[in-house]
Amino acid sequence: MVAAKKNFPQLTPEDYFAWEEKQLEKHEYIDGQVYAMSGGSVNHSRIAVRLTTLFSNHLENSSCETGNSDLRVNIAGTKNYTHPDVSVTCDDRDKTTTQYITYPCLIVEVLSPSTEAYDRGSKFRMYRHNPVLQDYLLVSSTSIEMDLYHKKDTGEWLIINYKEDDTIELKSINLSFAIEQVYRNLDLTPETTA
Repeated sequence: MVAAKKNFPQLTPEDYFAWEEKQLEKHEYIDGQVYAMSGGSVNHSRIAVRLTTLFSNHLENSSCETGNSDLRVNIAGTKNYTHPDVSVTCDDRDKTTTQYITYPCLIVEVLSPSTEAYDRGSKFRMYRHNPVLQDYLLVSSTSIEMDLYHKKDTGEWLIINYKEDDTIELKSINLSFAIEQVYRNLDLTPETTA
């Protein structure tokens, strides 16, 4: 997320939905302000597509649905909306809305240098108030690493760090997969700015 546009008027959620439909880029909506989402790298895009496909194929015969970054997530109990890279909902309440979901059990953010601090900090603080969220997966786009924040039955969040040769376990959707499945054939050279 980048800074809100200067002198941009505060919008209602309804105004935000109508306005964003006309924009070329996606925007998050937090406390009445819109924030432009920065573009991602080739690795960022490929990782997000691979995870979306993996989850969608795994959940094909279930009532769960997988969304990409076009699908907004309403922060439960607020009028704030984000665009995570991947989300999965299995909640029937999300079948009644057409512009967003509110009750994902799994959210994935592919990390970029410009958004990593936000994804690990403020964004996770918003997401973790969701009563049904079980897994929040942060995925590096420059090295074979993933951090899983898993909500235990006690309500506490456990952080599991995955690296090369590990198997990721997502209890929220009953899926295990080798980490290399997501990183195959990617150039993990650190990104440079042009």
